[in-house]
Amino acid sequence: MATELRKRVVDSPKVWTVLLTNTKYLSGLLLLDYSFKRAGTKYPLLVLYTDSLEPAGHAALDRRGIPKMRIEYLLPRVSKDFSNTPRFYDCWSKLQPFSLIEYERVVQLDADMLVLKNMDELMDVPLDASNRIFAAGHACVCNPMKLSYYPSDWVPSNCGFTSQHGDPETAQREGAPASTGLGTCNGGLQVVSPSMEIYERIVGALLDPEKTGHYDFSDQSLISDVFAGQWAPLPYTYNALKTLRWCHKEIWRDEEVKNVHYILSPKPWEDRGIDEPTHKWWWDMNDKRLADESAAGLEADGF
Repeated sequence: MATELRKRVVDSPKVWTVLLTNTKYLSGLLLLDYSFKRAGTKYPLLVLYTDSLEPAGHAALDRRGIPKMRIEYLLPRVSKDFSNTPRFYDCWSKLQPFSLIEYERVVQLDADMLVLKNMDELMDVPLDASNRIFAAGHACVCNPMKLSYYPSDWVPSNCGFTSQHGDPETAQREGAPASTGLGTCNGGLQVVSPSMEIYERIVGALLDPEKTGHYDFSDQSLISDVFAGQWAPLPYTYNALKTLRWCHKEIWRDEEVKNVHYILSPKPWEDRGIDEPTHKWWWDMNDKRLADESAAGLEADGF
């Protein structure tokens, strides 16, 4: 596997990255970029796009001066059937940041996120090659929507967040140990020190149909399995799954949240009429984005 250093797309050793495979998530990505800048980050957001991104997507990014980089679309030899959640086929490509060795630190985020506070400290989270290979937040395995295609062991008693209900103050600063409950991380935010050695372990798993054929949540299932107990847990505040606000109200604090993750459907940009406080946060910020773009002379393009 080639290990030569590619030229950086942006002049920074540390970057935020976000995957974009089509324009369905572009409105979310544009607000993510805007919210990062509004929060005063020192680091650029780099869009990792695949060949499936439509010309309109490229045009929207270029008009706003958002840097982008082409990556290969990752797929395992064998994948579980994701007919109920076809977006999971795209999610394998979220593993590519582990290979971006031209950067010292990459923090990969999902496009359906909203930054409320500066998170630059993630660029300095201690990582190592043994017990802190990457940092992430726990997945909520409560299955609060009672989705029938979720695993049967996804219940509140197996959730890392449930384990923190008795100490909500600590939950604002620390995540439950990586081995808590099912020991599953959420792939929406990953703090990575790129390494070809680590990436080769990921590729090895992608080539193993005995593994990938049983992964229920593509990328996050893979890294939770391959690096079981070897990832550093972050507090929920950096990847605040919107369902935690009521599913784990014992620990959720609006004023502590740094980054909201709009998991499940519909996404905020798909329906403004959803009566949900976190969705209102998204729309309030997006209205500011559109107003600022208009004031800067950027013609509306539907995103």
